[in-house]
Amino acid sequence: MTGSPPVDRSEVLAVEGASVVRDGRLLLDDVDWHVHRHERWVILGPNGAGKTTMLQVASTYLGPTRGTVRLLGETRGKVDVRTLRERVGYVGSGPATMIRNHLPAIDIVVTGKHASFVDTRWHEYDDDDWEFAHRLLERFQADHLADRSYGTLSTGEKQRVFIARSLMTGPEVLLLDEAMTGLDVGARERLVATLSGLASDPESPAVVLVTHHVEEIPPGFDHIALMSRGRIIASGPIDRNLTGVSLSECFEENLQVERIEDRYRAWLGESNTAYPGL
Repeated sequence: MTGSPPVDRSEVLAVEGASVVRDGRLLLDDVDWHVHRHERWVILGPNGAGKTTMLQVASTYLGPTRGTVRLLGETRGKVDVRTLRERVGYVGSGPATMIRNHLPAIDIVVTGKHASFVDTRWHEYDDDDWEFAHRLLERFQADHLADRSYGTLSTGEKQRVFIARSLMTGPEVLLLDEAMTGLDVGARERLVATLSGLASDPESPAVVLVTHHVEEIPPGFDHIALMSRGRIIASGPIDRNLTGVSLSECFEENLQVERIEDRYRAWLGESNTAYPGL
């Protein structure tokens, strides 16, 4: 009797002893973090904790002052990072500002094949490319937006289109930096549901989501790194590492957290027992 083939749990990302100093400020402080295939990670912490810096280092767009970064088996500094970036989906405020607002949503998605931010005249796209772009929009309940210009979309619609674009190359890891910032509750919940569907798909790449709020953690995300003051204070399976104690230490507030079915909520406690330093 033949069993199921083993799931590939090989390493896709390693940040080891990484520190980042910019303008005399320590943004990351001796961080160690490993991500493996099929893992779905949340990086959680307050403003200024170093979450975006961590993602920039992980994506090779920012080099650490000290330490080692391995991405998809290659060590930063020993490989042309441009070839690695073609294998990484990265959704963040930096790339989003380069989008041409007059382009239709379908063009935004298909040009992701070449990491291009200009119209489709500059590269060749065949019928399979356009079909795949439409399928990606459908996956994120956004195919009805295909002919709408990007600039006319709501913030939530733009995020779904941009995440679809990030998957155009079939990346091996997907990095989402504060993808829910600025969304109203309806748009947030639609995106949470979309990312939950992505997490449950065994064909999806490893996913990392940066957020400030436990309420934004999609069902199916199974690992968490809690960050504070440039350091990781807890890391690993979410059911063991997302606790009132760890969350209180992370945000330096007396916080309680509970899981309700597959979602989380947090609130301020009445006493300082969870964070006695306050």
